[in-house]
This record gives sequence, structure tokens and C-alpha cells, in this order.
Amino acid sequence: MEKKGLFHEFSKGIVKENPVLRLMLGTCATLAVTTAASNAIGMGLATTFVLVCSNAVISALRKVIPDKVRIPAYITIIAAFVTIVQLLIQAYSPALDKALGIFLPLIVVNCIILGRAEMYANKHPVLPSILDGLGMGVGFTVALLLMGIIRELLGAGTVFGVPITAGFMPPIIIFILPPGGFFVFGMLIALANRISEGKGQKPAELGCASCPLAASCTKLMEEKTGCPQGAPVEKEGK
Repeated sequence: MEKKGLFHEFSKGIVKENPVLRLMLGTCATLAVTTAASNAIGMGLATTFVLVCSNAVISALRKVIPDKVRIPAYITIIAAFVTIVQLLIQAYSPALDKALGIFLPLIVVNCIILGRAEMYANKHPVLPSILDGLGMGVGFTVALLLMGIIRELLGAGTVFGVPITAGFMPPIIIFILPPGGFFVFGMLIALANRISEGKGQKPAELGCASCPLAASCTKLMEEKTGCPQGAPVEKEGK
């Protein structure tokens, strides 16, 4: 695969096919752990590690795993990497493990990971699958980090625990509560859609020309009026 193709496999998951803001996957964990930027980046990096490793292994074994048991096999592979991540976080960052709680082991059933395994790694070689997992992981991490920074800044007045707005703006507590999470999530989705779709695109064609029933509608009008559609109509007085 050419370098341009490999770069596309990596970059598509950051904005155009962002798993959170464009594909709407993994929203449960997204809303739950983004009350602080540190939690968001921890979950994002853990998920990225699992994505890259599981994609690589599943791609390497795609011709060996029987089709009838591929989903249980995928979940077993993913669960092995999630266990590795969980043990490492428990050993080196107990505070992060406590903050992420149940959502860390639930990476096993995160639909982003299983979806990339089924839709991409199962059909492509190892290197593109690794880049696909890395790009999706980076996109997931960026989305979580943006949400975490915004919610922590507005809801607690800090970013990564460092006071930012102390003295000139009181914390808006609702932003670290579920309603604030949904609000920030919606705003980021709208922004991602705007960036992905771009500006200056030709609007969708409206009117009869774009209607799938245009032919039958035209025939019906001809029968009712006795005048072929599109025929020149003489102006009154001429």
C-alpha cells in the first residue's frame, strides 16, 4: 500500500470518521470519564493501546480464525489486552484506576474496538490495521480530551488540576454533571460535522429533478391537464 493510502488509514479517524464525534461510538464511556482532563486522556490512551494491539493480532490471524467463532475470538483477544492495560494502570497509577472505575474493564465491550476488528482488521493486512487502530485511538483520545478540558475548566475552574479561572469566574457546576456533558458533547459533534463537511459545497439539489417519483408525477400531470410537461406555454396577450 502506498504512503498516501497508509496516511489516509491513519488520518481518517481523527476528524472525518472520528469514532465519537462522527460515528457516535463509545458515548457511554465518553460522557462518564470526561469530568476531568486527566481521566479523559487516561481512558483515551488505554483504549488506543487496546485498539492498536487487537487490530494487529486480529489482522495477523484473520485467515486462521474460523468465521463461525470470530466474534468470541475477537472478544478474547481484546480482553487479553484490556487485562494488560488494567494491571499496568493499577500498578503505576492507582488514582487513575480509581477514577476510571468500571469503565476501564468495560473497554472489552467498547463498540469502537469490536467494530474496527470486524469491519477493518478482519479484511486488511497488519500494517494498515495498525494505522487504522492508531488513527481511531487518536481521534477517540482527542475527542475525550477536548470534552475533559472544557468540562473541567467550566465546571471546576481547573485544567489537569491547575487553577485557571480562580478569582474572575466561579465554577459552573452543571458542566461536570451529566447535563453539561451532553451539552458539550452536542457542541463538539456540531463542530466536527462542520469541519468534516467543509465550506462552499454545492447544496443538495431540490425540486422535481431530485425526486424519485418525478416520472410518475409528470405523467399524472399530463393526464390531468392534457398538456405535456415541459412544453412551451404561450404568454397571455401574445
